[in-house]
This record gives sequence, C-alpha cells and structure tokens, in this order.
Amino acid sequence: MSYKIYVPCDTTAVSMGADKVAAAISQQAQQHGLEIVMVRNGSRGLFWLEPMVEVETAQGRVAYGPVRVSDVASLFEAQFLQAGDHPLKLGLTEEMPFLKQQERLTFARVGVIDPVSVSDYEVHGGWLGLRNALTLRSADIVSSVTASGLRGRGGAAFPAGIKWQTVLKAQAEQKYIVCNADEGDSGTFSDRMLMEGDPFCLIEGMIIAGIAVGATQGYIYLRSEYPRAFNTLKIALANAKAAGFLGANILNSGKAFEVEVRLGAGAYICGEETSLLESLEGKRGQVRAKPPLPAIQGLFGKPTVVNNVVTLASVPVILAKGAEFYANYGMGRSRGTLAFQLAGNIKHGGLVEKAFGLSLQDLLNDFGGGSQSGKPIRTVQVGGPLGAYVPAEQFHLPLDYEAFAKEEFMIGHGGVVAFDDSVNMAQMAQFAMEFCVEESCGKCTPCRIGSVRGVEVMERIRNGENREANIELLKDLCDTMINGSLCAMGGMTPFPVLSALKYFPADFGLNAASKV
Repeated sequence: MSYKIYVPCDTTAVSMGADKVAAAISQQAQQHGLEIVMVRNGSRGLFWLEPMVEVETAQGRVAYGPVRVSDVASLFEAQFLQAGDHPLKLGLTEEMPFLKQQERLTFARVGVIDPVSVSDYEVHGGWLGLRNALTLRSADIVSSVTASGLRGRGGAAFPAGIKWQTVLKAQAEQKYIVCNADEGDSGTFSDRMLMEGDPFCLIEGMIIAGIAVGATQGYIYLRSEYPRAFNTLKIALANAKAAGFLGANILNSGKAFEVEVRLGAGAYICGEETSLLESLEGKRGQVRAKPPLPAIQGLFGKPTVVNNVVTLASVPVILAKGAEFYANYGMGRSRGTLAFQLAGNIKHGGLVEKAFGLSLQDLLNDFGGGSQSGKPIRTVQVGGPLGAYVPAEQFHLPLDYEAFAKEEFMIGHGGVVAFDDSVNMAQMAQFAMEFCVEESCGKCTPCRIGSVRGVEVMERIRNGENREANIELLKDLCDTMINGSLCAMGGMTPFPVLSALKYFPADFGLNAASKV
C-alpha cells in the first residue's frame, strides 16, 4: 500500500526546515518498509504552523504541524500515515477554522496541488478559463473581465478591464503582456506564494490576457530575491509549453503566446510599472513621465498590459465561472477577493483570501489571533511601506478601496503589518523617509531631495529641536512631495508620516489636542 504525503516547498516552509523534514520522512518510511508518494506542494498560508505536513486519507487530508525533524520518528510511531493521534495533529486540513472561513478563489489550488504538474492543475479546474476564452471574441473576454469588477491588485486598484480595453483598441503589429512580479512591499508575500504554489494559474491568466488584447509575447518581471519562485516558474513554463498551452498554436486554436521570466536587480522602484518597463528594456530602472501610458506606448514603445501577479491570476476563475460569479463577492466597487497578508507583531501570520468588506478588527483577531507579544495592537500599516498607519480606533473600517480612501488610508497589495503598543510612531515616520532615500530612483527633485530633508527634519523633531516649527516644515515638505513627485514613490512616502503625526501626536512630543 502506498501513502501520499504533502510537504511544502514554499520559501517560508523551507526556511523553517521543510526540506529536512521531507528527507527525514523519506528516510523513516524506508526504515519502516513503507511506500510513500511525496508531493512538494505550496504552503496553505498558515505560516505559524510551518512546516505543515499533510497525509491523504479517505476522509480528506489530515494535517500535522509545525513538524520538526525531531518529531518525525514519533509521528511514524503514532502511525500518522493512517491519521493516527499525535500532539502535532491538527485534524482535517479543510476543517481548520483559519482556512474554512476564507473564500479562496485565486488561491484555491495553492497548497493543494503539485505546483509543476500540468495534469494536477487541470484535475483541480485549471485551464478551463483558457479553454472558454478560446471560444470567445477578444472583445467578449475584455467585457467579461470588465463586468467582473476586477481591479489591479498591485496597489493602484485601477480597473483591469479598462486597461485591457485600451490595449485591445491600440493599433500595433506587436503587443505585450507584462506581469509585475517585483513584490517589494514589506509584509507582502502573496505573489511569491502563488508563483511557488500554483504557477500555472498565473501563466493561464497571462495567456488569456494575450488572447484578449492581441498580444503574442508575455514577460514575468520577477524580483531577484525569489529564487525558488524563479525555478518553479521555469519548470512550469516548460511543462505548459510541452503540453501545448504555450507556443505558436495554443491547443490547436491558431493563437500564439509565449512567456519569458526576467529577473530584476533588487530595486524597489522597479515595482512601479514604467520603471519596470525601463528595466525590461535593459535600461536603468527610472520612472517615465506619463502620458503616454504603457497601454499606448509601453514595452519597446508598443501597447502593453502591465498587471501584477494576483491580478492576472484572478482572471482564470472569471473566465471559468463567469463575471457574475466573481462580482458576487465583495462590496461597493471592490469586487471579488483579495489575498490579505498578515505580518509583523501578529500571533498567526499568513495569507487570508477573503471577499472585500470584512473589517481590520476581524482580520487581526479572528484570523491573526491578536499580537504575538500579547500586548494590544496599537496600529497596522496597510499597503506596504508607503501605506498609512491605521490606528486601533479605525479597525472597524471595512476593507474596501473606497472606505479606506475616504479616511486617507490605502489597501494596496493587501499587506497588513501589525505593531503593538511598544512602537514609537515618530521613529516609524522617520523610517518612511529613510526608506525613500534608499529606494528613490532619483529622477525627480521632490522625491530625491525631499526624502533626505525629511529625515533631517524628523531627527530634529525627535530631538526636541524647535519642535512646533519643524513639524510645520515637515507638513509643508510632505505637501510638496505629494503634489510634485513624478510617481508614487515620492508621492506616497508622506502618507505613513502624516498618518503617524495625525493619530499619534504624543510620539512627536505634541498634546493630543495638537492632532493635524
């Protein structure tokens, strides 16, 4: 009898010893004369339980975790291959509250399948969206994406259908699909998780995008800090091509599409779409002035769709199940789901895919379990290092683009970094300026010089030097950066600074009545 075991190959799981655990399980099985089939799957996103090992049973997959090499022998003694009892037994994976309470659409297969198996992907609903797309006119595909309400999941939340429609209408012999996989925001990992756990979902989304707008070439611009994702994507692309899903004649449809992976060089600014395009062209990663928009003149001057990983990976389910199915999730103009990523001082860090509309309070407590330190969570930074700090009194806000924007917050890429009441918010405000100094491309003065002056002003404020006057100077400087910067790097750096000043004045040496 053969037993099927799942051990994650996700970067987070591997950093916690998953490779060593997998080797120990294989060794123990051999010693016990047991035949096993080991699948190296992606992570389910319960990072505090990694490495989480799953065993396939007649009732479903049963999870154990977090498993260390020292636990493996006792697991075999407890007959865990037959779902035996053990202190690390977590029960049926799908029944675990953290997973059961989610709405996994884009991440439905992550942690479930063998990431590089074309057939495994297909058995679990893969390629259905592409097969449907091949029966439709390009305009109908674009209309479906528009009707779904899908907006860019990379931060700007621009409607994907409008961007696709612009590229579809553009007249050019060559068009491109570019996937922005330069996931550089602190506390974000959803792109990496998907590329390592379900790369075909991204590939399928890119192919559908190419068919929709008339593009025949796609590029995945991947940050160099993701070597495992790079290797997984290369294998998946080769397997997809061998199976006829990429190439000159996709599934004998007469449609052509190719995908290449290109590595970045560690620049945060290349997460900005025009800087990314410059880098793809072999130039220094600097922001372009807009207009023209990339949808009109993008890569090599040709019409280009630039979407991030989760945006493109959301497309297959829309084409497979219909625009209405996807649009039925969410609230207001925020339709579908978003992969929220819990990080920082949080007890249960990991990935939570939920429909828009749940509150930060529910996300932090029901899923995150509160702070790791046990102290009250004082604030969370949502949307990466350029996102504003949301104070505890605003945790009731629904996670919705418009609801957040109304309060001058942003959801961005869905990263949520928690801080307990020991954090010094003036120090965090200074860090925001320091981050901009480090990562600015240097093309425009407000960002290049403003961030340097911002660090200096923050240091004077924190040292108590002429505090009131320097705070006014800081506010003026932030106004200049917001309104004068060429891109979001300089234009949004003031958001965490001003939110810290507004909601935590005491940390700047001000009275509560001095809120700005």
